[in-house]
Amino acid sequence: MKIRPLADRVIVQRLEAESVTTGGIVLPESAKEKPQRGKVVSVGKGRALDDGSLSKMQVKKGDSVLFTSYAGTEVKIDGKEYLIMNESDIMAIVEG
Repeated sequence: MKIRPLADRVIVQRLEAESVTTGGIVLPESAKEKPQRGKVVSVGKGRALDDGSLSKMQVKKGDSVLFTSYAGTEVKIDGKEYLIMNESDIMAIVEG
């Protein structure tokens, strides 16, 4: 199934949570926090401006991004979990 977000929305797939802390402690699944980092899977065409033009999206497919804790709506498509969020919920693009 193919999904395309509308306007300034972005579809993000969360990256896996770390299972071992920096101190070497193995975390059980229930103790892991949901990661706030993900990979952009798809982007909309941009938000409509007052003059009828579209704003340019700052993220693109394939970008690794950091987003706010409670960003987006979780959806499950073909057995995979994704987040659909507004571009404004993304705080940064991770480079390198």
